[in-house]
Amino acid sequence: MGMISGFIFLCMLQAAALQLMFGPRPIPGRGDGPDPTPPPGPPDYGIIECPIKLFFTIDTSETIALQESPPGILVENIKEFTKIFVQRLANEEYKGRVQISWSIGGLNFSQTQYVFSQFTTKENFIRNLGGIIYKGKGTFTDCALKNMTYQLTHHFSVKKAVLFAVVITDGHVTGSPCGGIKAMAEKAREQGVKIFSVAASRSIDDIGMREIASSPVDLYRDDYMAVEIVDGRPKIKTESIDRIIKAMKYQAYLQCYEHKCFETPGIPGPKGYKGPKGIKGDRGQIGQKGERGGHGDPGIEGPIGRPGPKGEVGLKGDKGEMGASGTKGVAGISGRNGTDGQKGKTGRIGAPGCKGDPGDKGLDGYPGEVGDPGPPGDKGVKGYEGFHGKSGPPGPRGDEGPKGEKGYPGNPGPAGEKGTTGVPGAPGPRGERGRRGSTGAKGTHGPDGPQGEKGERGPFGARGRPGEDGLKGSKGDQGLPGPRGQPGEPGPPGGNGTQGNLGDPGPRGDTGLRGPKGDNGRPGFGYPGPRGPTGETGDPGRRGPRGGRGDCGAKGEPGDKGPLGDPGEPGQPGGPGERGQKGEAGPDGNQGPVGDPGLTDCDVMTYIRETCGCCDCEKRCGALDIVFVIDSSESVGLTNFTLEKNFVINTINRLGSMASDPASPTGTRVGVVQFSHNGTFEAIRLDDPNINSMSTFKTAVKKLQWIAGGTFTPSALKFAYDHLIRDSKRAQAKVSVVVITDGRFDPRDDEDLLQYLCDDSNVLVNAIGVGDMFQVQQDDEILGSIACGKKERVTQMKRYIDLVADDFMETMETVLCPEPVIVCPDLPCGSEPDVAPCIQRPVDLVFLLDGSERLGSKNFQHAREFVQKVADRLALARGRTDRMRARLSLMEFGKDGEYHIAFPITHNSTVIANGIAGLPYLDSSSSVGPAIIHAIDNILGKGNTRKTRRNTEISFVFITDGVTNSTSLDEAVSAMRGAQVISTVIATGSDVDQEILTKLALNDQEAIFKEKDFSDLAQSSSFERFLKWIC
Repeated sequence: MGMISGFIFLCMLQAAALQLMFGPRPIPGRGDGPDPTPPPGPPDYGIIECPIKLFFTIDTSETIALQESPPGILVENIKEFTKIFVQRLANEEYKGRVQISWSIGGLNFSQTQYVFSQFTTKENFIRNLGGIIYKGKGTFTDCALKNMTYQLTHHFSVKKAVLFAVVITDGHVTGSPCGGIKAMAEKAREQGVKIFSVAASRSIDDIGMREIASSPVDLYRDDYMAVEIVDGRPKIKTESIDRIIKAMKYQAYLQCYEHKCFETPGIPGPKGYKGPKGIKGDRGQIGQKGERGGHGDPGIEGPIGRPGPKGEVGLKGDKGEMGASGTKGVAGISGRNGTDGQKGKTGRIGAPGCKGDPGDKGLDGYPGEVGDPGPPGDKGVKGYEGFHGKSGPPGPRGDEGPKGEKGYPGNPGPAGEKGTTGVPGAPGPRGERGRRGSTGAKGTHGPDGPQGEKGERGPFGARGRPGEDGLKGSKGDQGLPGPRGQPGEPGPPGGNGTQGNLGDPGPRGDTGLRGPKGDNGRPGFGYPGPRGPTGETGDPGRRGPRGGRGDCGAKGEPGDKGPLGDPGEPGQPGGPGERGQKGEAGPDGNQGPVGDPGLTDCDVMTYIRETCGCCDCEKRCGALDIVFVIDSSESVGLTNFTLEKNFVINTINRLGSMASDPASPTGTRVGVVQFSHNGTFEAIRLDDPNINSMSTFKTAVKKLQWIAGGTFTPSALKFAYDHLIRDSKRAQAKVSVVVITDGRFDPRDDEDLLQYLCDDSNVLVNAIGVGDMFQVQQDDEILGSIACGKKERVTQMKRYIDLVADDFMETMETVLCPEPVIVCPDLPCGSEPDVAPCIQRPVDLVFLLDGSERLGSKNFQHAREFVQKVADRLALARGRTDRMRARLSLMEFGKDGEYHIAFPITHNSTVIANGIAGLPYLDSSSSVGPAIIHAIDNILGKGNTRKTRRNTEISFVFITDGVTNSTSLDEAVSAMRGAQVISTVIATGSDVDQEILTKLALNDQEAIFKEKDFSDLAQSSSFERFLKWIC
């Protein structure tokens, strides 16, 4: 009994000790009772407010407004796109987690920006949207992005909003005064603005559009488009609207909703086993200081102690006097660009994440039965009335067309009233067979006839037409399963399907039982997140490789003087001594031969005429006033505007000298008007006293700057007449106006002013229409109005580069100066006052004439005359020692090994003429490769036998159609390059081998001169162009 009592006492003592250690047991909780533990409920975080601020930035510059006709219609279509976009925005609860609300603003821009709506509701925004009008002028997109960022980030809001911007433009810019598109778009992204880049139409600069869009570009520039032209009619791209809104809502959800793992308290675990005996505890803490003891007996004297510890710091001293200001330090040297860091190592696999979202949507179920047809839908609302086009002027009466073919007989007329009985007429001619009459009405059923005899079986009739579809029958009973069919042939492999858009996450499912650990999943995918903050400075890198050898050190000090060397060898014999004294004068020599005669007066005059242009003939066009009106609007572009200025300068160069005095009644005067939008016209006046020579006129034209604004063509024509022609035209002068434009103009301008120049009969207007920078064709009707209805004075071209083509320049020269007067100086010597080509440079010209049977004897004669004409026009060298001017050689070639050198390289005109006259026609096959090698070896020469002059341009001129044997051609072309030969090819006819001609021209297409006929080679325009090329 005593033992039992003792055991109970020990158990109570243990329980009391545990309560002292861990405290009292808490109150009963979940899992303490005998009932099953209830499952925990999901956490309730509530609906999160997610406000969105959306800002539209709309391009209304000229590059947008003039893309479609009538001008400005594309701006109206973009406004309709924006209206539909805003109408589809709705405040809604998204994914059961966030409450989305919208606040909308916008601006439109060209060179300047106009905020047409501050942030407001969508109803107020749509009302403000109607105030946008076409602004025209240039395109400063970077300034628009800067203003857009300011509007989004400098307005107070209670809760931080998600910032989106929609920029509708074409990517073209005319200037970057605010730092450029890329820099401004990057600043917007740093402020948290996400920019969707939307193309206004198909005519865009894709690089500019991608620079505007936020990252990732595949999300924010996913081929979004506002308007597409289909069959000449605009179509609003609503699918782009839906994709942008869907992306906005999902990105806002990711920003507003912070995903949290689902947390629940676990089930209490089972009671643990009794632990092992604990190890020996550590030494306990030092106890508290005890009470002070009583006084002890005095001790004996101790030894001398060690030095005491250092004393405490003294009190702070008084503040010293202010020192003198130091001198400014020298600016430090700019640091070098740092090198890119090495790529970091692959990180370790992270800890397991929270439980994932529900899986993808399952496969669709089997299709259900066909439902009953629904009731007819409501009648649709009548569409908006389209824009009324302006009625064009009536066209001129056309020429009378040819007589048409004989028509078909008409339908029989209605029966007339019965007339009186006429006299029997003579029988008429048999009429044409009438057309088959229409089917008559079905007759009544006749009486049954007697039953006939059974006839023979007739042939099978043709298959009848299929009958009309009957009414749909009721669904039949389930049929029995049919027999298993034969397996079909395997189909071809299917193509790769297009990648679908990312679907919305489904609702969260109920918590399932913990499954077994799955296999490693596939790599995930998703859009790159926003740009993160700048990372911290990394750890120092590993020690780099050993550096290269350093620079040489400073020169060492002189060494110690060495010992004396051995005696040297004897030196070389000395040179000749000094020159002796001058000897006595010798006897007089015999008389020498007679010298060459000196230059005559004519020789001196010829030399002066060839070395300077003071004796050239002069072209004079009489009293002529020319006014150029050139388009300087944004749709032209800077490069094309420069071509317009070059056209003006080149045209005046061809018309001879200008009037030295603008007030003179004779001579040519020139004026220029460049135009863009109203108020920006600039002019070079006809009577400007500072424009008194060709050089001053060229300088004034080159100073004209591209305006890059709108297009007010009618007002520019009025400006040209009122300010340049009306008050300054001369009584006896002809006035010609040349207008260069794409034919379209701003709709705000007065269309009636297009024929403003036509009221003066002394003014001739020439209109040149060129397609603009969007490759849009010019407007022929407007060009005709500018030219006063005279179609022969309208010129159309596709590109501005055609303005400076030689053929067109010659045409304009004839139009502006149809009857020139050539005035040549009265010279005592020489019949040809023109300055001959190739005077100031040395040229050795070698003609290689294809003498094959394809040439023909008649064309062979034309080719010889062409070479003779070249020799007559060129300034030939004056002798063997002349380092300037030209020398010629001619070689005819046929088959391999068949060559005839008419004359080697020479300057003698007599040798040239005799060689051309005695050149026979080979009339054989052609092999050009060996002929080139033969010409290099025997005409040019090699090494010490080189027959060409030093520093001379060597030019080969091939007269061939390229249809030749290509043996050794590649080797011959390499030999030409090695001999530094410049090649020119003259080809005639249409049956030519372009590949061979290109090789002979050393791949220079400009060096190939093509003519229809050999007789065309000697024409002035082609011949002069050839001389300019070789000289």
